[in-house]
Amino acid sequence: MTSDDLQNTPASADEAAPTGGVHSASTVGQSTLDMAAERAERTSTRNITGLPGLPVPDDTANLRMGPDLHPGVLGLLPLVGVWRGEGEGNDAGGDYRFGQQIVVSHDGQNFLSWESRSWKLDTEGEYVEPDLRESGFWRIGEDDDIEFLVAHASGIIELYYGAPVSQTAWELATDAVVRTKSSPLIGGSKRLYGLVEQGGALAYVEERVDPDGALFPRLSAKLDRYAG
Repeated sequence: MTSDDLQNTPASADEAAPTGGVHSASTVGQSTLDMAAERAERTSTRNITGLPGLPVPDDTANLRMGPDLHPGVLGLLPLVGVWRGEGEGNDAGGDYRFGQQIVVSHDGQNFLSWESRSWKLDTEGEYVEPDLRESGFWRIGEDDDIEFLVAHASGIIELYYGAPVSQTAWELATDAVVRTKSSPLIGGSKRLYGLVEQGGALAYVEERVDPDGALFPRLSAKLDRYAG
C-alpha cells in the first residue's frame, strides 16, 4: 500500500457507493450498516485492562467505556481502539512481512496514548521474531497542529507535526529526531494514517529518508479493529 492508495481509499459508504442509481447506493449502504453492526458486536465489549488500586482513571481504548474523551482531542477520536493486522516492511535485510498491534487509548486527559509492537513473519505468515516497538502520545496544539511524540525501543525519539487530510486521515512528518549513542542511524520520516473499510480498519504508510536524502517506503499495513 502506498500513500496515494491510502489517500484515495474511501472511509465511508457514501464515498464508496457506485453511481448506478438509488437502488445500488441503498444496497451498498445497507451492506455497510450490516458489516458495521457485525463488527460492533465483536469489538464493542473489548477493552484493555489495567491493574486495580490506582486513584486515577484507567486507560480505555473503547469510547463506550471509561472517562469521556477530552474535547481537545476530538479531532483524533477515530484513532481510539485496538488494531491488529499485517503489513510489509523494508529494512537493510530487504522486504519482509510483519504482524502488528497498535493500542490507542486515553484517560480523559488532553492527549491520546500510543503503544505499537510488531513481529516478523515468514512467507507462510508464521511468527519468526520480534520486530519494532514504540510508545508515545498524540496531542492537538493551540494552532490545531497535530503533535505526535514517539519513543522507539531502539533508542530513538521522534517529534512529528502534522494535520488532518480528512476527518479520518492524518499526515505527519518529523520535526526532530534524537538518538542514543547505541541506537542505529536513521533519517527523518513521514507517516500517513487513515481509517478505511468504513472505519473497520486502520491503514498507514511510513516513508523514511535514506542517506541520499530521498524518501523510501519503510512500512505499510492495514490493521483491523480488534477492540473499541
